[in-house]
Amino acid sequence: MAKKKSKKRRPNFKDLVASLERKQSPRKIDSKEKRKYFLIVSEGEATEPNYFKSLAEQLPEHLVKVEVEGIGQDPLNVVKAAIELRQKRKESPLLPQFDEVWAVFDKDDFPDENFNNAIEKADSERIESAYSNEAFELWYVLHFQYLDTAISRKQYITTLKSILGNYEKNDSEMYDILQQHPDSSEARAIKWAEKLYEQRANTTPAKDKPVTRVYKLVETLNNFKQ
Repeated sequence: MAKKKSKKRRPNFKDLVASLERKQSPRKIDSKEKRKYFLIVSEGEATEPNYFKSLAEQLPEHLVKVEVEGIGQDPLNVVKAAIELRQKRKESPLLPQFDEVWAVFDKDDFPDENFNNAIEKADSERIESAYSNEAFELWYVLHFQYLDTAISRKQYITTLKSILGNYEKNDSEMYDILQQHPDSSEARAIKWAEKLYEQRANTTPAKDKPVTRVYKLVETLNNFKQ
């Protein structure tokens, strides 16, 4: 007598849910994955540190640690301070070494020579420079509109006030404001900032305006978002 074919059990609802959960479970993080340490030294004592500290709060601590220092000095001294802080860390064997060091500074009213020398020295010392010409606020403006015309720092602030209704230079909530505003796009700001940077003329950095390399630091840190 031929054996009856056994009926295949139909999965119940609980089985289906369990199957979906297995497929959609998050990627396991390798516990041996090396944590990266960043040092960001900025010219501004509030605007830039507030922004990058807020950004760092969005990153997983087990993957990346960001230390931000605002020193309130000219571009060249910002780079020198970054070099000194990196060296001090090297002399502290009990502390983890910095994997990347970034200097954040603006052209502002500083002499062309100071600005150009700061970028050159950073390059020679293997320090990344997230500079802006003319001001850090260019990075904010690019979240809303493309700007390839040289304007003053005051005009950046006027533009931001017209977009946001109000803008305070040292606003500690600026990162969150940019993330939450319906007309703001960080991805677009990165794209437009990269376009400005790649379109630089064959002149010295002090003459290339507007331009900002802040996008590169933001892009680098965003790589650690899960």
